[in-house]
Amino acid sequence: MKRTTIKNTEIEKFSKIAEEWWKPDGKFKPLHKFNPIRIKYIRDSITKKFGVKDTNKPLKKLNILDIGCGGGLLSEPISRLGANVTAIDPSDKNINIAKARLLKTKLKIKYFHTSPEKFKTNKKFDVILNMEVVEHVNDIELFISQTTKLLKKNGIMFIATINKTLKSYIMAIVGAEYILRWLPIGTHDWNQFVEPDKLIDLGKKNSLHLNKIDGVKFNPIQNKFKLSDDKSVNYIAEFYKN
Repeated sequence: MKRTTIKNTEIEKFSKIAEEWWKPDGKFKPLHKFNPIRIKYIRDSITKKFGVKDTNKPLKKLNILDIGCGGGLLSEPISRLGANVTAIDPSDKNINIAKARLLKTKLKIKYFHTSPEKFKTNKKFDVILNMEVVEHVNDIELFISQTTKLLKKNGIMFIATINKTLKSYIMAIVGAEYILRWLPIGTHDWNQFVEPDKLIDLGKKNSLHLNKIDGVKFNPIQNKFKLSDDKSVNYIAEFYKN
């Protein structure tokens, strides 16, 4: 059987709630809360590496690929920062939601219904965003390998995911899904969570050098996510391609 990154049960799961993508208090509420810190993290890291030529559009002229883009929650703000954004997702419903918004936003994002191993392009990207996606793929080794092939040498890959710990099970599944009801029950599978060491090792095998890794923690008093030294639940990593 041919290897694939697509896990059909995950596609079906997110396709069923695709209409919820742009509802701040809907089923993707955690991602709406998460968006500000990940946008800042991406923007600050990119501008530090590539420099800022236009303060109003700090990501201007950079070609960025958003993988597992969903309804475009991250693609849109990154596009507004000036980047040339291409975004892919294996759910046609997600892509249709994202494309429909272009009529309203007038952004020039290129959306494709595909997966990394099936994406037909000769283009290499300056930056690749793998945000909250590796914990939902069928074959993480194939996923990292295929996404790295789409990245330019010296380009940046961001990976945000969930650590595989007892604390992450309690917080990300029991807390977020069963107690707070922030997410539909069954959104996450603890067995799919990824330890930082495993992610770093997969990166090394694919010429990805870890530049930095940070924990991301929710502050209930401020009602927002913040960077943290605690990587036991959510974390975000920045890799450079050798």
